Amino acid sequence: MAKSLIETATPQHIHYTSVAEIRRWLAQDWQVLITHIYREANVVADYLANLGHSLPIGLHNIVNPDSVLAYWLYHDIIGVQTPRLVIE
Repeated sequence: MAKSLIETATPQHIHYTSVAEIRRWLAQDWQVLITHIYREANVVADYLANLGHSLPIGLHNIVNPDSVLAYWLYHDIIGVQTPRLVIE
């Protein structure tokens, strides 16, 4: 949904200001590829995205991750894979 939103949002969309900022970053002089990654393939990013819903808007620096985040970071470091059944 996020990829589609970045590609198609119009100025009337409720989150257009954020989308416009993302588009501005994407237009910089670099190559960017936006792809869908299942949450099981990036549990840390999924955890942080969910955590962000409970935090005030702004930049947050996590110096000491809680035990859940530390668990997922460790699994990411050692390369643990979580399978997912995808039915299309």
